[in-house]
Amino acid sequence: MSSRFSEVNKWFAQKNWNSFPFQQDCWNAILSSEQGLLNAPTGSGKTYALFIGFLLKASQLKSNSKGLKVIWITPLRALSADIAAAMTEAVLALQPTWTVALRNGDTKASERAKLKTNPPDVLVTTPESLHLMLASKNNGLTFKHLEAIVIDEWHELAAGKRGVQVELALSRLRSLRPQLRTWGISATIGNLEEAAAVLFGSSEAYRIIKADIHKIPEVLPVIPNEIERFPWAGHLGIHLLPKALEIIEESESVLIFTNTRSQAEIWYRELLEAGPHLAGLIAMHHGSIDKELRLWVEDALHKGMLKVVVCTSSLDLGVDFHPVDTIIQVGSPKGVARFLQRAGRSGHRPGQTSKIWFLPTHGLELIECAALREAIISNKMEARKPLKMSFDVLVQYLVTLAVGDGFYPDEVFQEVRSTSCYRNITIEEWNWVLSFISTGGEALQAYPEYARVEIDETGKFLVTNRRTAMRHRMHIGTIVGDVLMKVGYRNGGTLGHVEESFISKLKPGDVFWFGGKALELLHVRDMKAVVQKAKSQKGVVPQWMGGRMLWSSELSAGVRSKLGEVNRKEIHDEELIHLKPLFDVQRLRSRIPSENQFLIEQLKSRDGYHLFFYPFEGRYIHEGLAALIAWRISRLTPISFSLAMNDYGFELLSNQPVPLMEALEEDLFRVDNLHEDIEQSVNATELARRVFRDIASISGLVFKGFPGKLIGNKHLQNSSRLMFDVFSSYDEGNLLLKQAYQEVYSSQLEEQRLFDALKRINSQEIILVELEKPSPFSFPILVDRLRGSLSSETLEDRVKRMQVNLEKN
Repeated sequence: MSSRFSEVNKWFAQKNWNSFPFQQDCWNAILSSEQGLLNAPTGSGKTYALFIGFLLKASQLKSNSKGLKVIWITPLRALSADIAAAMTEAVLALQPTWTVALRNGDTKASERAKLKTNPPDVLVTTPESLHLMLASKNNGLTFKHLEAIVIDEWHELAAGKRGVQVELALSRLRSLRPQLRTWGISATIGNLEEAAAVLFGSSEAYRIIKADIHKIPEVLPVIPNEIERFPWAGHLGIHLLPKALEIIEESESVLIFTNTRSQAEIWYRELLEAGPHLAGLIAMHHGSIDKELRLWVEDALHKGMLKVVVCTSSLDLGVDFHPVDTIIQVGSPKGVARFLQRAGRSGHRPGQTSKIWFLPTHGLELIECAALREAIISNKMEARKPLKMSFDVLVQYLVTLAVGDGFYPDEVFQEVRSTSCYRNITIEEWNWVLSFISTGGEALQAYPEYARVEIDETGKFLVTNRRTAMRHRMHIGTIVGDVLMKVGYRNGGTLGHVEESFISKLKPGDVFWFGGKALELLHVRDMKAVVQKAKSQKGVVPQWMGGRMLWSSELSAGVRSKLGEVNRKEIHDEELIHLKPLFDVQRLRSRIPSENQFLIEQLKSRDGYHLFFYPFEGRYIHEGLAALIAWRISRLTPISFSLAMNDYGFELLSNQPVPLMEALEEDLFRVDNLHEDIEQSVNATELARRVFRDIASISGLVFKGFPGKLIGNKHLQNSSRLMFDVFSSYDEGNLLLKQAYQEVYSSQLEEQRLFDALKRINSQEIILVELEKPSPFSFPILVDRLRGSLSSETLEDRVKRMQVNLEKN
């Protein structure tokens, strides 16, 4: 190691560590006042690769000036304490005059005031809290000594509105502190160079430092004792719980990742019931559980007090849990990068091998396991596409600046245009945004409450109304969702939060499971569901809306490739070998498509005429494709369809014969006029209305209420719908309205992926098969259509009866 790193060398030696070349590259770059993006896998020492560089720089400058010098942005509050602890350890060893502090949404007002009067040298915070700092008066003094800002987990932020928040904050800080150095940290993504370009905007030169560490986890499938030849989604993987218990017994500590909070609640309950010896050794962690309980779980993991934690994406990222040696992924993670990120939570130390068990919720998911392993080995990661022209975030940001020290439009316009998101904003669009925040725009200028920003005699835009400023500060951020309601006991004590829409369906005396406990609802008061422990153990589990988990295009391609291997009988993966009984039935009744084939199955049953299409593009792409194909067929002859879909394909069901051959001859999968056809096939206006609720919330058009007295979800939805209709009728040029439609096509309908899927199908050979009975591929789609349509007979009972009938050849 270089002599300039002698102190670091000594400290590392005390801890039996050795520095990596990429860490030394970062230290040298920081000492040379460079900026850049560090690309390294989870658990490789990324935090110290940058932070120690700043400590070395401080020693080099020998400056004793007091004030905030480094801001470290993390996407999750759960990361903050762990990062701050690691930093404090380094500070004590290498720069003991420095101090490290935290600031996030959980920081009390008194603590925030102390941070302002006596700022630390290093602040670990979130994008939202950074914007809150920009909304404070005299914030220029806060950043007076700022030398560097680090954006951790940039791959998680880059493709969302929180990433846009970061871009805008950076544009302001770079203006306040021209010498500011920016550093990002990112795990592997498919468009690393583009992600770097977004982070640095039009700022000075930067470099990308890549860790020469290709950490490939050991991917182990959990194979069912018996492979269902007609699998269906809906088990939540509970049928494999005994095998999960075997893995737990053979491990020192385990994280069990589920894709939803509801699934985490169910798995926690079932594990405790099946393994009562785990009582006191098992816990649950997800974003709706009370902060104090989450922190206790994280601390208990650190200290080795827990053996099992059932969790969601709340523990995806870099929280450093020393004792975890095994990961179980329940169900498909839907993407390669997410799977790799979760795998990296085990063996979370340089040189250690990560191990992850893939526990399928149904048989077909084993194909995804094989596809994920190959994608990881081939380093085929998803790209994270950055957002463009998110006007709702810009509106919020400009009001934030106006609440703080105010701003001059010409100066901030140049800052905003330096970002990737708003690089192409026109002066007309800029003037519209300025008019919108100062007058309410064309449709709302008669209502004074929408003129939030005033213009003083010098041309500075300011918020002078204290009530407006207070309301704005309370809701800075871009994370939106249903209104959350506290869950707590009658004598005090909070368990966490559930969505208002769930509680509204319950009545006093009803039992539900939350936080691993059976709770009886007593009453609702002031947005708090008051509960007591229930005597009955039977109850419903809350459903959280959350974000959509999409099958990535990389996983889609991987599944099609694996099916191509099955088609050619070139099976090498353990998972595919075990699926042979299922594949044999699929071959007997239908076909297994190769990569250059597109399978369509036809079936006539007592329910009607079924068409099954298999693009293998994921449920949400299939939603759009199903609506589009149904509409195109209906243009040939008056016909109506009911639609069903899963990640593998979709079904069109009609009560009359479908002119499929005629439709194929008319180029059913054409890409010409795709946008116009999508507009005709889906109710884009209704979809845009739904999207607009979030846009209205972020831009401050609707007020979500005060802490403890949040406005109900139905009221917010009605208010935003009213706004949408007003703009549609009287302000067609409204940029927020246009953004709503743009988000529908780009995000909800994923128009580009629809285009790519149709283009691929057009190049494939169409394989049309007449079924006598449902195939293994079509069966789970049939089951999906049955959900919600059964009354006296449960879905599981109906499915079992159907499976028995299908097994009778």
